[in-house]
Amino acid sequence: MAQQPSLISLQWFSILLVCMSLFSWTIFAASPDAPLTLDYYKSTCPAVFEIVRKEMECKVNSDPRNAALVLRLHFHDCFVQGCDGSVLLDDTISLQGEKKASANVNSLKGFEIIDRIKNKLESECPGIVSCADILTVAARDAVILVGGPYWDVPVGRKDSKTANYDLVRENIPTANEGLLSIIAKFLYQGLSVTDMVALAGAHTIGMARCENFRARIYGDFGATDSYLRNLKSICPAAISSSGKNNVTAMDNVTPNLFDNSFYHTLLRGEGLLSSDQEMYSNVFGIETKKLVRKYADDPLAFFNQFSDSMVKLGNITNSDSFVNGEVRKICRFVNT
Repeated sequence: MAQQPSLISLQWFSILLVCMSLFSWTIFAASPDAPLTLDYYKSTCPAVFEIVRKEMECKVNSDPRNAALVLRLHFHDCFVQGCDGSVLLDDTISLQGEKKASANVNSLKGFEIIDRIKNKLESECPGIVSCADILTVAARDAVILVGGPYWDVPVGRKDSKTANYDLVRENIPTANEGLLSIIAKFLYQGLSVTDMVALAGAHTIGMARCENFRARIYGDFGATDSYLRNLKSICPAAISSSGKNNVTAMDNVTPNLFDNSFYHTLLRGEGLLSSDQEMYSNVFGIETKKLVRKYADDPLAFFNQFSDSMVKLGNITNSDSFVNGEVRKICRFVNT
């Protein structure tokens, strides 16, 4: 039988989280508040929200999975040098983008959706709306279009002229990462444990690649026989198999609906990603376990917290971009 942690070890863990939280607060409190407002484009591009909504409506209606693609792009953008559109940049002779980093290369799609919205906005109000703002607003609309909550999106971000390939590896949580490490990554961004559990609920519309859940389903995965057989048919045991990029829904009950079903999968021990299941099953996850149960029992509480946490995520800014940034003409390239 596995040894249970002592009360002392749990107390030290609590102290560690408090210290990390304070450290993170110090980092972000030192940065000046970004000039984000709800009416930033009121006089310069009043149709911006309507244009983004219409384009997202078209793409999500054609394929509901597009909602998850845009939402993931936004998350990966904000966790690497702030919400500055750096994730959208292609590699060039003079710039190494973030798209080919290991956490992104086979994971991120949907760039053409942002390109299309940008083209529409450049026709309506050229040189005004940043790609970073487009991605942030599009992520909100993506959630709404598959049944999720609404939240106001402050805008006024600038696009960075840089990207950070190495920071992707350091900052983006991975599928098999331990709970404490993931908590640390969220705290570093100025996000709380509550934010982490709520934002993980976005996986209710997410897809996962075989490469990211193979170890789990061939390990101690506690799923029903029929569900496990289906997963193994999608994801062969052989590591060298060409099926490593096969995908399946992280919420196998309502994969195209933004709801709280994801948390019920964790209660059943059927979280597809090890990192997700850790929130409920890890012995140190005292607070995360309570939150998983809360959001499973109360969908309104989940929606309210998810909305608040998405605002906080979108407000992770790159202070350098407000001084040296720009509004890109094409989201994939810095202006020349």
